[in-house]
Amino acid sequence: MSAVTAGAIAPLVLFDLDGTLLDTAPDLAAAANRVLAEEGRAALPESTLRPFVSKGARAMLAVAFPELDDASRDALLPAFLRHYGAALVVGTRPYPGIEAALAAIEAAGSRWGVVTNKPEALARGVVAGIGWGTRCSALVGGDTLPVRKPDPAPLLLACERVGVPAADCVYVGDDARDVLAAQAAGMPAVAAMWGYHEDHEDPRAWGAERAAADGRALLEPGMLASARSLA
Repeated sequence: MSAVTAGAIAPLVLFDLDGTLLDTAPDLAAAANRVLAEEGRAALPESTLRPFVSKGARAMLAVAFPELDDASRDALLPAFLRHYGAALVVGTRPYPGIEAALAAIEAAGSRWGVVTNKPEALARGVVAGIGWGTRCSALVGGDTLPVRKPDPAPLLLACERVGVPAADCVYVGDDARDVLAAQAAGMPAVAAMWGYHEDHEDPRAWGAERAAADGRALLEPGMLASARSLA
């Protein structure tokens, strides 16, 4: 029996974007290095910046400019976003197994969407650039609402836009904030073990209902099931 029939895929599967659906680190690191160049600094290896991608632009700038205070780093944020927005999908690629997982969700008659802390316009640009613009049923960004993850409101808004109750959804993400948001919204959280994690982070300690080793593991029976379907 296939994972699609055995796994009771939720009517709506929501995903984080960076570090979950897509490896965006090459393009985000390139943007950070362009800011460093403008400031007369040497470039950093992508591997140095990669663990902080899911924490957002400010976290990456904190790695690039550790000696600056928050206000000084925030002053560099517009330049970072400008450089990133000019080259959104150059090195960005889906993680292994993700394309198959999305296709299986669609084949099961379910829908999928994105809830990210990335600014909505940038997220839409990335999703469109990767070729998913017409397939993504809902997209909520970090500035769509006055609050962002770990607040559950963005996830609940995505559910509302698709017309699916939270109890019939599941959320997949690679950060502790994703788990907190999903649980507060009343849907199972799947910890993406392949995402952007700092050395001290253990995704299994976040308390997610499930953990997927890689994108292919999303199609294991029950991994994408909603709480209601398992009740």
